[in-house]
Amino acid sequence: MKWGYHLPRASWVSVLGRTPQPPDERIPFLIHWNWPLKGERPLGPPRRHHGSSAGSAPPSGRHGQLFRSISASEAIQQHRRNLAEWFSRLPREERQFGPTFALDTVHVDPVIRESTPDELLHPPVELALEHQPPSAGLPPLALSQLFDPDACGRRVQTVVLYGTVGTGKSTLVRKMVLDWCYGRLPAFELLIPFSCEDLSSLGPTPASLCQLVAQRYTPLKDVLPLMAAAGSRLLFVLHGLERLNLDFRLAGTGLCSDPEEPEAPAAVIVNLLRKYMLPEASILVTTRPSAIGRIPSKYVGRYGEICGFSDTNLQKLYFQLRLNQPDCGHGAGPAGVSATLAQRDNLVQMLSRNLEGHHQIATACFLPSYCWLVCATLHFLHAPTPAGQTLTSIYTSFLRLNFSGETLDSTDPSNLSLMAYAARTMGKLAYEGVSSRKTYFSEEDVCGCLEAGIKTEEEFQLLHVFRRDALRFFLAPCVEPGHSGTFVFTVPAMQEYLAALYIVLGLRKTTLQRVGKEVAELVGRVGEDVSLVLGIMAKLLPLRALPLLFNLLKVVPRVFGRVVGKSREAVAQAMVLEMFREEDYYNDDVLDQMGASILGVEGPRRHPDDPPEDEVFELFPMFMGGLLSAHNRAVLAQLGCPIKNLDALENAQAIKKKLGKLGRQVLPPSELLDHLFFHYEFQNQRFSAEVLSSLRQLNLAGVRMTPLKCTVVTAVLGSGRHALDEVNLASCQLDPAGLRTLMPVLLRARKLGLQLNSLGPEACRDLRDLLLHDQCQITTLRLSNNPLTAAGVALLMEGLAGNTSLTHLSLLHTGLGGEGLELLAAQLNCNQQLQELNVAYNGAGDQAALALAKAAREHPSLELLHLYFNELSSEGRQVLRDLGSTTEGGARVVASLTEGAAVSEYWSVILSEVQRNLNSWDQARVRRHLELLLRDLEDNRGATLNPWRKAQLLRVEGEVRALLQQLGGPGS
Repeated sequence: MKWGYHLPRASWVSVLGRTPQPPDERIPFLIHWNWPLKGERPLGPPRRHHGSSAGSAPPSGRHGQLFRSISASEAIQQHRRNLAEWFSRLPREERQFGPTFALDTVHVDPVIRESTPDELLHPPVELALEHQPPSAGLPPLALSQLFDPDACGRRVQTVVLYGTVGTGKSTLVRKMVLDWCYGRLPAFELLIPFSCEDLSSLGPTPASLCQLVAQRYTPLKDVLPLMAAAGSRLLFVLHGLERLNLDFRLAGTGLCSDPEEPEAPAAVIVNLLRKYMLPEASILVTTRPSAIGRIPSKYVGRYGEICGFSDTNLQKLYFQLRLNQPDCGHGAGPAGVSATLAQRDNLVQMLSRNLEGHHQIATACFLPSYCWLVCATLHFLHAPTPAGQTLTSIYTSFLRLNFSGETLDSTDPSNLSLMAYAARTMGKLAYEGVSSRKTYFSEEDVCGCLEAGIKTEEEFQLLHVFRRDALRFFLAPCVEPGHSGTFVFTVPAMQEYLAALYIVLGLRKTTLQRVGKEVAELVGRVGEDVSLVLGIMAKLLPLRALPLLFNLLKVVPRVFGRVVGKSREAVAQAMVLEMFREEDYYNDDVLDQMGASILGVEGPRRHPDDPPEDEVFELFPMFMGGLLSAHNRAVLAQLGCPIKNLDALENAQAIKKKLGKLGRQVLPPSELLDHLFFHYEFQNQRFSAEVLSSLRQLNLAGVRMTPLKCTVVTAVLGSGRHALDEVNLASCQLDPAGLRTLMPVLLRARKLGLQLNSLGPEACRDLRDLLLHDQCQITTLRLSNNPLTAAGVALLMEGLAGNTSLTHLSLLHTGLGGEGLELLAAQLNCNQQLQELNVAYNGAGDQAALALAKAAREHPSLELLHLYFNELSSEGRQVLRDLGSTTEGGARVVASLTEGAAVSEYWSVILSEVQRNLNSWDQARVRRHLELLLRDLEDNRGATLNPWRKAQLLRVEGEVRALLQQLGGPGS
């Protein structure tokens, strides 16, 4: 895997004749157009936005010369309030950005370029041309210029805005409506928006224009008689014209100029666009490119192509506004994690640098929808994660926001879902790329997947519509050196998502499966009748072969079932092998890879002449697991891509079988986190508990444990029952919030390693609570190389006093000083189970070290105390040696490499600790201590006559000299 401020695609439905229901938090805000409000709120001041429809002040209470009566003025104001309320509602996907987040505060207008009818009559037919940026023949249009006179000075009454999926058509509609509500469109006294999806749901049921308006906007009932006199100050907004089948022939749609005359909704719209009904009214139409020709060009005053964020500066502005939103207080989660302003600024700066490099991400963010996806992914990776949110759910929700309710072609009787068609065609291309490990596709590759199996004229028409409306959403031209003329998926992760979707939908079938399914269905239809006839004939005629045929009929469906089962096992095998590829064992975990693909990699880039790196598809198995979760299957069903419960169950069983075999091997830390992330995406605790029941060691050393990764580990392992023999979180950049998040997992650990995490006194509060927990079973706790200080050890001693499981505690290089050791000496007897205590390299002097040594010798269970590399004088070390030799029993004190004239049996432990931490410790200080130890060894070697001891001392001297040479000091 190599390498959004977009407003979600509107999903408007009719609620005529239905009982109003409270909005579902999973449904986009535009779906609530027709829901009545329970209360009213006054319009607030105009919100901050970028890209205005008009720069004038809000209109006064009187609306020009038309709606001067008090009742009309109140009706218009109520209409404004209702529209503002309806269009301000946020879907669940937007609420993740914080409670103060409002779409109107961070809006960035996409680029709109005026088009000519000649351009529309000759659309590009080659695949490569469909991905080129629009021509710059005419200057861009601002929203406030849409109804300006054309180049010939003629008045423009009808404007058609068109754009492919994801360019922001719904954004502009919502922007114009809210601008009018807040008084930023003074050119129009009344704005009436219509959803063409809503109108199409009425079918041929007759309804007049006045009825259509009154049923949707009740406050306007009293204003309807004045519509004819409103002239151009009345604006109709028709969103999603591709949903309506319009017939402009007089034989198909008769002329009608009476707004109160009932007709089919499509006929009402046709007469509005003909300017035969309300000829002075202004009309704004949005549609997909394939439906532009449904309106004859003579009825259109201006065409505008919505080009998205073709300017990189617009992309940067979008990201700055979206990512700099303050985090919500309740969204910080139980751990209280919150992204600081500096962290958010750093994200924006890294993303801006990546955009400036003209990388593939800048091409992807040409579509505002992908800007939203980039922001949502970064928010998922770096901000508090809402409960239950997964990476798969972000991509599924992203597709729902853009494709919910979208059909490929409303004129086609099959009424095929646009997303279902994309899954079949783009999913095939994506899966073939994953199978052959490639991300670059030629035009022949793309056409081969799009045109596979097409035989009829209707199928070619559907393909034409898809290429014009949605192909640019999924594929983009490659801008990387050496790959000109090829195409890539707009974002790399989308290829892996679509490949996984192609598999879980069962769209990948071999020839044997296709033929076998048809045969099995045929046998199933006629099997019962044939079996009955054969049974009768077998009784009347002495034919011994008939019972054999009878049994064969029953065997055919079973054989096909086994073929399908073998196919599922093969898919599961391929998925598991992709997850555990040895070639990927030493790369970053999949979450860090995804962050790097968006934010870029700091440092020198690979030279174009260097051999290419092998493609990595580690997200593919994650998405496969995520798509099988109940939530994502429910959303996919809304998109016309249902996954049957039985298929999901059989796929999950096949995956579990393969994971059970390959998942027992010991994995590197990054691959182990990927394995846990797969279970997090799957969102099935029972499945995860069964597969991970054999996991006994959780080694994540060196993995950067972000808040998201802590959440992943806790969600997957926090509810397990069996103990973990060891949890190694060394050098994971953990903080106190991460410790709190991981608490359920830490309670299951017997050995816990937290070295090299920069944990300070604040973290010791959480460690104290961990040790005092009644379910704590930790026997070994390693806290070395953390700045705990004496304040932290005071909190730890509180935990030790009430703990009954801990036997080994390492406080090596934790900045305790003499104060910390004296505190340990005073309270050491509060714990009666401790067996080993390591306080080496803490800068303590002779007095503190001697006090702790005496307390250790008197402790009932302590067996070993490490005091080496402290600031001990020669006399201090000698006193500690004498203390060990004069007192019977008690703990052994290790303060040097020697014991008397002999080598200490713990010399290898001391030097291995030095070797392990050589790069992280203060090298000058370590060199000084090693030189003292070397002098001590030399003195003892000169003082002994025992040749065996001399040889041992020489061997240890050699090890010390080797360490000094690594530090750049003298080896002799």
